[in-house]
Amino acid sequence: MAAANAPIAMKEVLTLPSIGITPQFITFTNVTMESDKYICVRETAPQNSVVIVDMNMPMQPLRRPITADSALMNPDSRILALKAQLPGTTQDHLQIFNIEMKAKMKSHQMPEQVVFWKWISPKILGLVTQTSVYHWSIEGDSEPVKMFERTANLVNNQIINYKCDPSEKWLVLIGIAPGAPERPKLVKGNMQLFSVDQQRSQALEAHAASFAQFKVPGNENPSILISFAAKTFNAGQITSKLHVIELGAQPGKPSFSKKQADLFFPPDFQDDFPVAIQISHKYSLIYVITKEGLLFVYDLETASAVYRNRISPDPIFLTSEASSVGGFYAINRRGQVLLATVNEATIVPFVSGQLNNLELAVNLAKRGNLPGAENLVVQHFQELFAQTKYKEAAELAAESPQGILRTPDTVAKFQSVPVQAGQTPPLLQYFGTLLTRGKLNAFESLELSRLVVNQNKKNLLENWLAEDKLECSEELGDLVKTVDNDLALKIYIKARATPKVVAAFAERREFDKILIYSKQVGYTPDYLFLLQTILRTDPQGAVNFALMMSQMEGGCPVDYNTITDLFLQRNLIREATAFLLDVLKPNLPEHAFLQTKVLEINLVTFPNVADAILANGMFSHYDHPRIAQLCEKAGLYVRALQHYTELPDIKRVIVNTHVIEPQSLVEFFGTLSKEWALECMKDLLLVNLRGNLQIIVQVAKEYCEQLGVDACIKLFEQFKSYEGLYFFLGSYLSSSEDPDIHFKYIEAAAKTGQIKEVERVTRESNFYDAEKTKNFLMEAKLPDARPLINVCDRFGFVPDLTHYLYTNNMLRYIEGYVQKVNPGNAPLVVGQLLDDECPEDFIKGLILSVRSLLPVEPLVEECEKRNRLRLLTQFLEHLVSEGSQDTHVHNALGKIIIDSNNNPEHFLTTNPYYDSRVVGKYCEKRDPTLAVVAYRRGQCDDELINVTNKNSLFKLQARYVVERMDEDLWEKVLNPENEYRRQLIDQVVSTALPESKSPEQVSAAVKAFMTADLPHELIELLEKIVLQNSAFSGNFNLQNLLILTAIKADPSRVMDYINRLDNFDGPAVGEVAVEAQLYEEAFVIFKKFNLNVQAVNVLLDNIRSIDRAVEFAFRVEEDAVWTQVAKAQLREGMVSDAIESFIRADDATQFLDVIRASEDADVYPDLVRYLLMVRQKVKEPKVDSELIYAYAKIDRLGEIEEFILMPNVANLQNVGDRLFDEALYEAAKIIFAFISNWAKLAVTLVRLKQFQGAVDAARKANSAKTWKEVCFACVDAEEFRLAQICGLNVIVQVDDLEEVSEYYQNRGCFNELISLMESGLGLERAHMGIFTELGVLYARYRPEKLMEHIKLFSTRLNIPKLIRACDEQQHWKELTYLYIQYDEFDNAATTVMNHSPEAWDHMQFKDIIVKVASVELYYKAVHFYLQEHPDLINDMLNVLALRVDHTRVVDIMRKAGHLRLVKPYMVAVQSNNVSAVNEALNEIYVEEEDYDRLRESIDLHDNFDQIGLAQKIEKHELLEMRRVAAYIYKKAGRWKQSIALSKKDNHYRDAMETASQSGERELAEELLVYFIEQGKKECFASCLFVCYDLVRPDVALELAWINNMIDFAFPYLLQFIREYTGKVDELIKDKIESQKEVEAKMQEEKDVIAQQNMYAQLLPLALPAPPMPGMGGPNMGGGFAPPPPMGGMGMPPYGMPPMGSY
Repeated sequence: MAAANAPIAMKEVLTLPSIGITPQFITFTNVTMESDKYICVRETAPQNSVVIVDMNMPMQPLRRPITADSALMNPDSRILALKAQLPGTTQDHLQIFNIEMKAKMKSHQMPEQVVFWKWISPKILGLVTQTSVYHWSIEGDSEPVKMFERTANLVNNQIINYKCDPSEKWLVLIGIAPGAPERPKLVKGNMQLFSVDQQRSQALEAHAASFAQFKVPGNENPSILISFAAKTFNAGQITSKLHVIELGAQPGKPSFSKKQADLFFPPDFQDDFPVAIQISHKYSLIYVITKEGLLFVYDLETASAVYRNRISPDPIFLTSEASSVGGFYAINRRGQVLLATVNEATIVPFVSGQLNNLELAVNLAKRGNLPGAENLVVQHFQELFAQTKYKEAAELAAESPQGILRTPDTVAKFQSVPVQAGQTPPLLQYFGTLLTRGKLNAFESLELSRLVVNQNKKNLLENWLAEDKLECSEELGDLVKTVDNDLALKIYIKARATPKVVAAFAERREFDKILIYSKQVGYTPDYLFLLQTILRTDPQGAVNFALMMSQMEGGCPVDYNTITDLFLQRNLIREATAFLLDVLKPNLPEHAFLQTKVLEINLVTFPNVADAILANGMFSHYDHPRIAQLCEKAGLYVRALQHYTELPDIKRVIVNTHVIEPQSLVEFFGTLSKEWALECMKDLLLVNLRGNLQIIVQVAKEYCEQLGVDACIKLFEQFKSYEGLYFFLGSYLSSSEDPDIHFKYIEAAAKTGQIKEVERVTRESNFYDAEKTKNFLMEAKLPDARPLINVCDRFGFVPDLTHYLYTNNMLRYIEGYVQKVNPGNAPLVVGQLLDDECPEDFIKGLILSVRSLLPVEPLVEECEKRNRLRLLTQFLEHLVSEGSQDTHVHNALGKIIIDSNNNPEHFLTTNPYYDSRVVGKYCEKRDPTLAVVAYRRGQCDDELINVTNKNSLFKLQARYVVERMDEDLWEKVLNPENEYRRQLIDQVVSTALPESKSPEQVSAAVKAFMTADLPHELIELLEKIVLQNSAFSGNFNLQNLLILTAIKADPSRVMDYINRLDNFDGPAVGEVAVEAQLYEEAFVIFKKFNLNVQAVNVLLDNIRSIDRAVEFAFRVEEDAVWTQVAKAQLREGMVSDAIESFIRADDATQFLDVIRASEDADVYPDLVRYLLMVRQKVKEPKVDSELIYAYAKIDRLGEIEEFILMPNVANLQNVGDRLFDEALYEAAKIIFAFISNWAKLAVTLVRLKQFQGAVDAARKANSAKTWKEVCFACVDAEEFRLAQICGLNVIVQVDDLEEVSEYYQNRGCFNELISLMESGLGLERAHMGIFTELGVLYARYRPEKLMEHIKLFSTRLNIPKLIRACDEQQHWKELTYLYIQYDEFDNAATTVMNHSPEAWDHMQFKDIIVKVASVELYYKAVHFYLQEHPDLINDMLNVLALRVDHTRVVDIMRKAGHLRLVKPYMVAVQSNNVSAVNEALNEIYVEEEDYDRLRESIDLHDNFDQIGLAQKIEKHELLEMRRVAAYIYKKAGRWKQSIALSKKDNHYRDAMETASQSGERELAEELLVYFIEQGKKECFASCLFVCYDLVRPDVALELAWINNMIDFAFPYLLQFIREYTGKVDELIKDKIESQKEVEAKMQEEKDVIAQQNMYAQLLPLALPAPPMPGMGGPNMGGGFAPPPPMGGMGMPPYGMPPMGSY
């Protein structure tokens, strides 16, 4: 069936490899498709990722790096569910993500593994575990809820689907399991159906299932249906069924009857099975999709088969419903995403035509609103109407596909039915049915409404309109308007009857709705008329209406000026203003006229309104000069100023300051340019300086940046207005940083007497020029010195200030400044006073008046600088007496004491407040020892080191360093770069440390020496401390340090120190000695501290003397020591000695090493003793196992038997295997017999040559491997009887059969092997391999039995293997038979032809050759038969006639020279009209002179070289052959050659016929001349008759007359005359008929013209006809005659028809 006519259309939407999906991930476990919106693919290489394909844009996949075991996209939204198994557990972690919001919605950890999961709805995930099924909602925080447990039929099933019905009351779980052994490829399907309400399950056999809803007639509630498909295999029969049943039938309601149908699988798809069912809710069709790509389509209601086809050549593993198109998506293993949809144009014709199911076709058309069933529906409707089944007819019309019966004719048909009394009218039944089915069309709505209106049931109309049951139209609105205007308006609106809607709104005075509605529907009413109408009654409403018009899209339909004039004509100024203000808000240039207009009318009538309008600043395009004049006239001077653009106008208006609000005037100045503003300011100051100064100051303040501060200052200075300058700069000062501005302000304030302001500015400002201001104030000599004090104090002019105040005798300001303003500058004041030679009493009094507020350090510095430090003695002592702890006070006092040499040591050691660094520095040049005292007191390390180095005070330095115990200080003095290091070390060793009694000081010193890497000096130091009976002689740490340092720096002293010292850390020091390779010293240390294990380790590991270690072990007799000795002996290979030492140590821990070493040294007797000791301490399988092995090695088998009977933990299996591997078979036999390992026992007995026992053991083991080993051993031992017993148990295993066969054959045991195989044929478990192998053996060793074996067991043989064997052994007949059985006909034919003496049989070969696939074999067979069986070649070729190329066969035979041999074959195939065959046969016929057959061949078969054949036989000796040549020339169109050849042989008849057939006049006339020349009068007459059509009459008569042959030409003449007479008669007849036709046509034209001139009948009766040219004058009467007819031709006259007289 053509794809275009198929009822189901297939389309490839996408291929997953085309968007980058690797084919290996296109599997059921990696690809999911939960709906027709998304495909989700999980990839694991090259990296873990999830690919999301949006089916709306499939070529733009979303790829995210996600690791998961499964991924599902939500059916509706971009929500992704992920599942991953927790490592090391069987638990699964579930997560749900919102991709758009990039957020995790939910997560849960399942306690058991989820084997399958699926979105069963957009909100619920179904989770299937090994035992149960859960539902997990994505809303809220809920966890998965268990729904039911899996039934037993789903155990060990692979779950492939899980679904629920739309109500979520029914659930179905589907799984598949391996098929029956007889049909393993046909998997078994199982289904569990669960009812949520009943909490019950039902187990069924099914491969696929799906739910659907179906509305049963008579039941308003839809029924829940389940459709499932099953393919089962029972008792060798395959049953394939589709079931449709109802779930939960509704009591008391019509139910859905159960349906079932067969699934017809083609023979090639017997193992195929359904994998999915999708139900189209749009068309109520069931799609059954199988694994191998078959599609079955069934009707849901009747389960009738609709369609079957293969939609995919590759297996389909995933499907999804495509609900929007009523089809489904399918994905196959190749990655194709296929979309199956219903072909709406062909499915109904297909069902009605191909399936001849008219009822189903009609139902499909009605359900899906499909075309194709129109005639059927109309015919059925007419039948129902004829049967007066009006209700059924109404239902059919309501459900008719594409509404083909919803026409006025149908309504008229129901109207025409007479109404029976007491019954509902059929028309109302029809309308009622339509209303229950849906919405009425326009005509039906009108007719029904007419009935309702006539019955005055308006409420029914309202209900139907509310339910949208009626299609609104203008006619329906007109009908309803007669009863209800509101309802009519609703209908008009729905029907988009715009003029009627506008008229209705106008009637209701709802003008605003007119605009809204008109905009919505794009209608343009007469707005001007509407506006005028509203103005008459409602001016404000008119304003609103006009505003609404102005807001319409596309602009106002009426000009704004026109609307304004309408308002002004009625003196509605306020309304006009309101309208204009609203519409002019955009402030567009094109509205300039209207802006001017609204301002003019208001400035004239309502100036305050105009002022408000201008204040809003909403207009900018009006006529400014005009408005400025009107504002000036109206007294709006500010508005006038704002609108004037000329300076004289502005100056004229601006002087009216008495009526202008100052603030407005100030704001106006902001709009002027700098020059104009300054000009106006000058005019105002000139007119009234005092009155306008405040305004000018305000303007200057406001716009100083625009006008320029300098310009404003110049303006005020021009009018010498310091007051104005003071006020102006006062406002600007805070924002200015200009020093000149600040200075001018100070100057103006000073000149206006504002001393407080001068004091404030000098105190607070940071921007004035201090030097300039100081000089100005000094020159001004203000009575108040505070401004000058502020300047000098802030800017460092204190000496100048002091000098100014002292010279001007303003001492109280000096005291006030020092005491109150800035006591910190008192030192500067004192210094200046000292420079000015002020009395000391005043200075001392000044200092004492400040006391503690006075900074001491600068004061001391000032006095010390002038060598007047003693002046401060009283002051400093006074501070000390008051308890001052100021460092500077005590530093100054100390300097005074040092200079006076008043017991300075006492002060330096007892005073805690002075700065040691300052005072020490002061003492260095006076007395270095005093400096050391000061530095030592303040721990000034660097200064002390420097002063001691500088003055060689190393003893003081050494004592200080030792006492300080500071690591950094030690590092500094012990630095190799310190040139005084040696002197310091000598003082430390000789004086400082021996004097010290502090362990911390000693420890710090030692640590410093160690850090400085001075080992020899450290040894010297430690010997001084430790060995010379000091307080630290027994110190543990120092002894350790002494020995360790000696180990590092002087190893020769270590042994002496070890012997002399006792209180040190022996273990630690010993380890250090070992590391330093002082092994003897380490041994002495360990021995001294009784560390025997460490000591013996030194002997063994370092000194490497096992003898000394053994001697030491005998001396100490410790187990641990013996253990170490034993280990060392073991390492050195002294195994027996090591075992003895281990036994002495009673140590069983090293048994693994001992066992390994004993085995290597072969000292098993000693090992037995050791293991017996070990067994008493540990229970280890290794120990017991090795003990058994040791017994076996020393051949103590009795002890083995006793040992294994005793309790033990030996691994007997491993021991036995080990004994077996090392050929200790007797011992292994004991072990294997004890543990019943019959397989190993059998092999062991084989090694011991105990074959019968081995067979018995193998029988108990019953293992193929064991049987095989025993069998091979028996064969080797020529125990063939036992070997056959074993062999029968081996050959039933397919994998071992060939190995047994090869083993026998390699040893030449052919007869025994054949006997074994023949015995195996009768086994119950005999398989194909046995039969095949026996055939191979027959082929090799018993060929006489081979054919019989093949024929008996051909169905149980592995034919390819036996073919190879027969080929190797050259059994060609048997090989041919096998090829035929295996359908290898090419090989069979080749074998027969290559080995014909043995393999050829004619009948068999004919059967073979027609079945071969290679064409070349056909021609090889031709050569074969030609060479070996030429008598049968035609029989063979007849069989191949339909297959071979006949041309090639002929070529083969021609080359072989045996063309005649295949003549029967060529005759049989000549009907194909092959050139080579035709030419070969013609050649044979010529050779045989069989001209009849030759002519027949030429007539029937024209595909050959005609000219060549004719040339070949035109000179043939046989006349008939030459006639054939002429005949060929004639057929080839070579007329002259044919005629010449016929004339040559006197075959005149042939010549005449040839000339006649040629159609050439010259040839015929030449032939006439030839006959005349030859005197053949009869031939002349015959030629005239034969060539009658070609010969010209004049030529014939001329030739006859000239040559006196008129009599012979007379028959020709009579015939010619008769023919031409008939032709003339025919011409006359045709002419008469044509004349009649012309007359009829002219009459028809006359009738048409007469019809067109009917108006002539209305003319007055006395009106004469107009005269025609040439027809006479006016006296011809009331008519005129027609023109005479044209002469001689009988043609009708031309002209107009006669009109007659009136």
